[in-house]
Amino acid sequence: MFERVTSRFPRTSATRTRAAVLAAGLGTSVVLGAGVAAAVDTTAASGAAGAVQAQAAAQSKAAEFQAKAVQAQAVKAQKAAEAKKAAAAKAAQAKKAAKAAAKKKAASWIDPVKSYKLSASFAQNGGMWAHKHSGQDYAVPTGTPVMAAHGGTVVKAGGNGAGDGPAYGNAVVIKHGSKTYSQYAHLSSVHVKVGQVVKTGQKIALSGNTGNSSGPHLHFEIRTTPNYGSAVNPVTFLRGHGVTV
Repeated sequence: MFERVTSRFPRTSATRTRAAVLAAGLGTSVVLGAGVAAAVDTTAASGAAGAVQAQAAAQSKAAEFQAKAVQAQAVKAQKAAEAKKAAAAKAAQAKKAAKAAAKKKAASWIDPVKSYKLSASFAQNGGMWAHKHSGQDYAVPTGTPVMAAHGGTVVKAGGNGAGDGPAYGNAVVIKHGSKTYSQYAHLSSVHVKVGQVVKTGQKIALSGNTGNSSGPHLHFEIRTTPNYGSAVNPVTFLRGHGVTV
């Protein structure tokens, strides 16, 4: 009987040993499996984070490119606006220069005397002339300098109205261009001669009271020919050329 009991202990010990080994192996497998699962989760999370980061970088780069494109467009638009503004300023300056040049050209005509008072006007009726008055009278003292109203060439000069009749007294006629002449009459003295070229504002005579005159003054005409009978309104003409009469 004692032998049978004694023989059971080794078997039980072996069984327990095998169970312990099996349990240990199972535990190891569980631990290893958990570790592998944890490693897989970490890798997946890392990959997802990398993808999100790459997408964010791509979006940032695209936004930066778009911002640069918008900035370049804005710079281009600004340059175009500045160029347009500069062109407009240049055109305005050219227009202003042309206007000034035209005004200067027009203003190259002047009044034939200074410090005057207008007396008998163009086409005025009166007993001092056979027909209507053919010019504009400037009331000035005898000896007042008479100037060429515009540059040109003297075509008539002297007494007897320089060929237009004694009513004009001493007179001068200057040709300024095609169909444009100026006449100065009732002079006390003449300082130019036929064929002489004169400049605008050059003294050509002194005012007086010669010929058919009731007092010292300058009789001034604008004509379309050098001869009597072709006069136009001299005040209208001068004002049309920038002269304040």
